[in-house]
Amino acid sequence: MSGSARTLCMSAAIEFQHASRQFGTLRAVDDVTLAVESGEFFALLGPSGSGKTTCLRLIAGFEQPSTGKVLLDGADVTGVPPYDRNVNTVFQDYALFPHMSVAENVAYGLRVRHAPIEQRRQRAAEMLALVQLEGFGDRSPTQLSGGQKQRVALARALINRPAVLLLDEPLGALDLKLREAMQIELKNLQRQLKITFVYVTHDQGEALSMADRVAVFDRGRIEQLDTPRGLYMRPRTVFVARFVGGANVIEGELARRLTGDARSFAIRPEMMSFTSSAGTPASGAIGCDATVIDVQYHGATSRWQVRTEDGSVLAVVRPELGEHGNSYAVGSKVEIAWAREQMVMLEGH
Repeated sequence: MSGSARTLCMSAAIEFQHASRQFGTLRAVDDVTLAVESGEFFALLGPSGSGKTTCLRLIAGFEQPSTGKVLLDGADVTGVPPYDRNVNTVFQDYALFPHMSVAENVAYGLRVRHAPIEQRRQRAAEMLALVQLEGFGDRSPTQLSGGQKQRVALARALINRPAVLLLDEPLGALDLKLREAMQIELKNLQRQLKITFVYVTHDQGEALSMADRVAVFDRGRIEQLDTPRGLYMRPRTVFVARFVGGANVIEGELARRLTGDARSFAIRPEMMSFTSSAGTPASGAIGCDATVIDVQYHGATSRWQVRTEDGSVLAVVRPELGEHGNSYAVGSKVEIAWAREQMVMLEGH
């Protein structure tokens, strides 16, 4: 069953029931209904200002819905303060206490709950081992790298064994190589702990690589809720097609000329190819003439920007052909083509 077709159920870890959040005239979250299953890695994906972080704050209790409900494990938590919810949050800036040691930071949640000192020490050591920071307990947070600080923040958030862990762009401050490594570690950690992760990001690569399902937000609403593969291969709207994976969206008169239908459609850059010569595309294919306006070399692949006769700019991604590369330079007249069955018809504009 597609993620978008799932129905709300009492076993869901998190439910939004027609939830909205208004700030003055701004409707940051607009009539959102969704369910996050227990033990699911669920991503909220969208550009800045799309409503994803406000949804996270509604789950945490930092914000309350203007209308509608938020439920945790089937219980309405509208009005319940953050400290009475069985959730914890990891922020992008780590929010570690510089005057405390690493172990004291990790144990802070148990300290607030007045747990015995020995229990705090034991649990802090267990959490540091879980995030592969054994032996770091006596250090100051100022002595740690960005990746190590992020692990400490994770350990601190997990020590109280929350039912739900909320992650607000937690890898945004890390460099690319470390961010990619942490993505693998986070997913492995979630599998090991079997708790619900809700992950906010504007990076579609992060969402696609880690999440079981992804809700794509725009202007306070969910544009599409689906598996990563479903979002990439079957985008429903123009916004999703462009935001997730950067598909070419062909619309208007060019769409009509190519297909006989003026409805917008998407075609992925890697599903397009150059034909050997101008003329009619192969049987079952669609194509048009274009001019190369830019070429970007990416190692295993190259990415061409081409302009069609009507002025549309499209991207074509093809494997590199070896040491001498591909022969289509800037200014080349080319024909691009793609298989009809690889097109996805879209809603909206």
